[in-house]
Amino acid sequence: MLPGLAYFLVFHYGALAGNVIAFKEYVPFDGLWGSPWVGLGNFRRMFEDAEFWDAVLNTLWIAVLQLVFYFPVPLGLALLLHTLTWSTVRRFVQSVAYLPHFVSWVIVVALFQQVLGDTGMVNDYLGDAGLHTVDIVGNPDAFRPLVVAQVIWKDAGWGTIIFLAALSQVDEQSYEAAAIDGAGPWRRFWHITLPAIRPVIVLLLIMRLGDILSVGFEQMLLQRDAVGPQTAEVIDTFVYYRGIVGGDYGFAAAAGLFKGLVGALLVYAANRVAHRLGEQGVYR
Repeated sequence: MLPGLAYFLVFHYGALAGNVIAFKEYVPFDGLWGSPWVGLGNFRRMFEDAEFWDAVLNTLWIAVLQLVFYFPVPLGLALLLHTLTWSTVRRFVQSVAYLPHFVSWVIVVALFQQVLGDTGMVNDYLGDAGLHTVDIVGNPDAFRPLVVAQVIWKDAGWGTIIFLAALSQVDEQSYEAAAIDGAGPWRRFWHITLPAIRPVIVLLLIMRLGDILSVGFEQMLLQRDAVGPQTAEVIDTFVYYRGIVGGDYGFAAAAGLFKGLVGALLVYAANRVAHRLGEQGVYR
């Protein structure tokens, strides 16, 4: 366990000391401790910055859409795979569904551009047919549904792994007994499958809420120029452009710390709600 423990101590807990630059006017040449202390000045500037709140609003919109439309997809796909009786077919479908997860976001965005872009395959067919072409990738109004569709295509298969593991623990005799008693597929799902995997669903939902403000840095950065920052700017890209590109490291660190604190509060609140509903949650 020592190598793994050392990794977390150095790169996770040790790196927390770097958050001190959120309270400083950080200058790389002066170093972490030599930079002047500004207290909550960076946070005041952040809360007064209209571009920051635009990034927060975009982040929340995309996060809610992903939570509503993406989160149920791995569960539904896992239920469908679980009902397949032919193990060969099941393994083949699982492999095909898992494969996009290992494709980088650069390739995923390029594929969607080649299919749905201004000069993509869809518009080529529409142009050849004499129909009106539509640039879906470069359309700001279609950006949010597009990024959710990209996440579903890329990660839905990978997200089924935990649900399939939970479904494999359900006693098959319970299904047989319920079927003998006259319970149909829906009643078996509602009274047997769902209670068995409910703790896993609650656990994953709480973890997702803690990471809800991380909607995909690479995915957004690669498509930001196509639709404009007013549509695609999220907290992660805002931190990147203000900190790495703009050199305002203290301000960017304050924005990143704000994002982390919101995620921690969401995990705590969701865990308390889970306890009140009788679920174990992430921790007791």
